[in-house]
Amino acid sequence: MTSTGELLLEHTRDVPDFPQPGVLFKDLTPLFAAPKAFATVVADVADRYRGRVDAVAGVEARGFIIGGPVALALGVPFVPVRKAGKLPGDTVQQTYDLEYGTATIEVHTGAFAAHRRALVLDDVLATGGTAAAACALVERAGGEVAGIEMLLELTFLGGRELLSSYDVHAIAAV
Repeated sequence: MTSTGELLLEHTRDVPDFPQPGVLFKDLTPLFAAPKAFATVVADVADRYRGRVDAVAGVEARGFIIGGPVALALGVPFVPVRKAGKLPGDTVQQTYDLEYGTATIEVHTGAFAAHRRALVLDDVLATGGTAAAACALVERAGGEVAGIEMLLELTFLGGRELLSSYDVHAIAAV
């Protein structure tokens, strides 16, 4: 029987020099295009956090794709962690470094006041900057980080070290 990690890697495509020269992008769209494999990954994540979280915070954009189905499977709210300027109303923002630039993300102010224990969910753990910024936003918006879930971890970039104060899980690592 194939493990969920092996299944994930079978449905991951390497794209060299994207979004800029020297970056090997891990493309998960083959996973999202394979309903049985995608359902297996969603179930694996949901099973790990059932009863442990009150909300799923999915990081734009691929964290939305996996986070929505996981939140539904858990029966908890989905909270979008968006790029700056995409959410209406009052927001909390966090700027951070990427492996190839900087970015700013935001959530609605008080998004976790009623749903305190949040799972931060994204596709790839690289340098850890995005996940660390998302965790800071969860905490600034009234929540606590119950765990960080990544589909794939790029171990050679050391992102887990930046997240050492959190419970981090990756389905597969390369």
